[in-house]
Amino acid sequence: MVYIFIADGFEEIEVMTIVDILRRADIDTKLVSVDGYEVVGAHGVRVLADIHIGVIDEDNMEMLVLPGGMPGTTNLENSIELIELIERSNQSNTLIAAICAAPMILGKLKLLEGKKAICYPGFEKHLIGAKIVERKVIKDKNIITSRGPGTASDFAFKIVEVLKNKEISNQLKEGMLYGR
Repeated sequence: MVYIFIADGFEEIEVMTIVDILRRADIDTKLVSVDGYEVVGAHGVRVLADIHIGVIDEDNMEMLVLPGGMPGTTNLENSIELIELIERSNQSNTLIAAICAAPMILGKLKLLEGKKAICYPGFEKHLIGAKIVERKVIKDKNIITSRGPGTASDFAFKIVEVLKNKEISNQLKEGMLYGR
């Protein structure tokens, strides 16, 4: 199961692109609220979460995904339950993916030390100990990071590649006319 965590102020393009592409790849994916079930994005789009953070099944968690947006990233960071889950997940080498401003959460937790990472321009100072790279998306060990709304598809396709394989990711790209 992939859990995509959302909080008020999330970046809509990132959340909807990621959940759409993962579900097209037949990857079990749930939108998880760290607060109430109705969550309002940075641009006023209202989304109903599938579940609340208090009921996730950690034993069946393949990956947790942190979308960006402001103040969505700050609201995710303020969730003690989520921070504790991220730390436990990293200790057990569970896959963690973060895009846009959200890699700063991982940086502040010092989970990026010695790893290649990327984020939305201007947030690099929060990627404590990371080796900043200039790519759309980068995977280093158990962590995937990406730049922002314009790289949401690349980010989602990388997640599909990691959880399934490159062939399925490429088939999705072809079928969605990605890059044409």
